[in-house]
Amino acid sequence: MTTLDGATALVTGASSGIGEATAHALAERGANVALLARREERLESIAAALEDAHDAPTLVLPGDVRDRATSETAVESAVDRFGGLDVVVSNAGVGRGSDVASMTDEEYFAMQETNVDGTFFLTREALPHLVESRGTLVVVGSFAGQYPRSFNPVYAATKWWVRGFAHSVAAQVGDEGVAVSVVNPSEVRTEFGDEDGEPFEERFEPGAVTEPEEVAEAIGFAASREGSTAQEIDLFRRDKFAETL
Repeated sequence: MTTLDGATALVTGASSGIGEATAHALAERGANVALLARREERLESIAAALEDAHDAPTLVLPGDVRDRATSETAVESAVDRFGGLDVVVSNAGVGRGSDVASMTDEEYFAMQETNVDGTFFLTREALPHLVESRGTLVVVGSFAGQYPRSFNPVYAATKWWVRGFAHSVAAQVGDEGVAVSVVNPSEVRTEFGDEDGEPFEERFEPGAVTEPEEVAEAIGFAASREGSTAQEIDLFRRDKFAETL
């Protein structure tokens, strides 16, 4: 395992699932971890667990990535607390929705503002610091960002956007020493819900699909490359291509 000793990592969507598992994976590698999500009490609990398990310095940053001021405050706070920023993980996302004809305005804007706007705001604020540290931006994409998603086109479109944005940012800042990676899971057993609102952790039995820790391991791998970039990592359930897409 390549270490991140003394590095500072900021993780969004850190209050559960992939974000929580990623916080542990980065802390285990020696990073200071700033935790950003809406549920402050949950973040406080995770911060305490990181400090107990990994002796990791932490920072709790309650906020909503849909608000552009959240990213500005979070990045500034992490830099002020730890002296810099080396790894940023854009993980916060929502996916509950359905066919276009029946999708409500609220569902549409929730996905657009969280998945697209949240990624943009965070990246815009973090890039100057990542250029300074020659650090890494990791964006959590999706299987749905590579293949058509007939039952949830808007979610798929946001993830296609995220992938295209990340790869284009990589082209823009690669010669400044910044690595940009995309990690694409298919179904992961988390609170994340399907189009019916059923959380994947309830829909799937343990071992049936990808676990959050597997995605976190891939993110940790991408975050700890030195001199190279894990440009895109796909983590698909083994039977995924046997299904009708």
